[in-house]
Amino acid sequence: MRPMADTLSQTDFGHSLLVTDLYQLNMLEAYRSAGMEGTAVFEFFVRRMPKNRGFLMAAGLEQLIGFLLGARVDQAEIDWIRNSDTFSDQLADYLADFRFTGDVDAVPEGTIIFADEPIVRITAPVAEAQLIETRLINFLQFQTLVATKAARMMLAAPGKGIVDFGLRRAHSGESGVLAARAAYLAGFNGTASVPAGRHFDIPLYGTMAHSFVQTFTDEIEAFRAFALARPEQTVFLLDTYETERAAHRLVELAPKLHELGIRLKGVRIDSGDLADHSRKVRKILDDGGLGHLQIVVSGGLDEYELADLTARKAPIDLYGVGTSLVTSDDLPSLDCGYKLKAYEGMARRKLAEGKSYWPGATQVWRSLDEEGRIAGDRITGANETAPGEALLKPILRDGALVEPLPDLAAIRTHAAAELARLPEPLKRLEGTPAYPITVSPALRKLADELLHEPHGRSMEAC
Repeated sequence: MRPMADTLSQTDFGHSLLVTDLYQLNMLEAYRSAGMEGTAVFEFFVRRMPKNRGFLMAAGLEQLIGFLLGARVDQAEIDWIRNSDTFSDQLADYLADFRFTGDVDAVPEGTIIFADEPIVRITAPVAEAQLIETRLINFLQFQTLVATKAARMMLAAPGKGIVDFGLRRAHSGESGVLAARAAYLAGFNGTASVPAGRHFDIPLYGTMAHSFVQTFTDEIEAFRAFALARPEQTVFLLDTYETERAAHRLVELAPKLHELGIRLKGVRIDSGDLADHSRKVRKILDDGGLGHLQIVVSGGLDEYELADLTARKAPIDLYGVGTSLVTSDDLPSLDCGYKLKAYEGMARRKLAEGKSYWPGATQVWRSLDEEGRIAGDRITGANETAPGEALLKPILRDGALVEPLPDLAAIRTHAAAELARLPEPLKRLEGTPAYPITVSPALRKLADELLHEPHGRSMEAC
């Protein structure tokens, strides 16, 4: 029988190199056996834009860089490798001394991105560059999905507050915390996730559950007890029984709490026709002298429902969203890849049907229109220049930071500016048009040459 305290709880999912796929270790053994130590260029990109996504928002770079700076295999993992009868002692020795020594260029978090464009470029000895693939995709794909979902929600409910309520519905504790981070950088007001508040200093929001109200024989006694215990957290859940009746009773309770120095902040509605309930509750609160109370709603919301409530002009101040956000439920994965673009200075290109890509190290240049909105991108070789701003920035050189990464507040500011630069057609929730992306003649020429010589072509022209 497996011990209760198994090794899963002891694995450092933030830094362990063994949070990987077997084929990474297979290739690592083979690279080293063949004496292949040349420099490789890999790039992470999205192959095609998903349905009903006019844009994507890059996220997860901070966690990737933290992983690369601290990537390791601890002694227990080394012992497992040596005793597994699967791997060589040479592999164990290599992993025991592993340090990432390569370069990283990346699109800053919060940046709007599109298909076929490099998001992160890794330039490193081939074994290092290959080994980090699994975790790189983990960090970048997931947070990009959630940040994009959150950005769509922000656009669907302009001027409203939105809070992440999704930790309990996330696929793991780690994913729940990282989802809260991705949503906050995209513009959310805060999160209900305590570890996200602790680790990322994201504002915490929370009320009470229906079970709390149900444990009391009278819901007003539940409200009173909650207010006395949490006088700074006075947002009350109204729909355990009858929503409007609870609002009337709260109006009666408010003066008594006020005498005790407790000022009420808001109410939450979690079921039913949220637009209808919010209108009725708003009137009850306003007529009862509680016009300052915010109305918070939750309960299975996504961007389409937010857009509907916005169109219906529901008097809602704050939305709590959970499952649809942290699972990116209508788009749980991206068709993305981390692919070899060059080895030892020679461009490489995969030609598999439906999975080809632009060869060599690449860069993206973004142009704006006269109103400051994004107007088009140009993909070039990394050594080319083009009009506009180069999106990939240097992050690591020889395994060390070029400069400190921006804090979450700065990323959030950048993301807001990026959303403000979106053309209106790309903000649509459905039926979004294609964004104009061109490719430099030199890069096209290199790609054409590799159709006939796929095993290598000098990158000097690009």
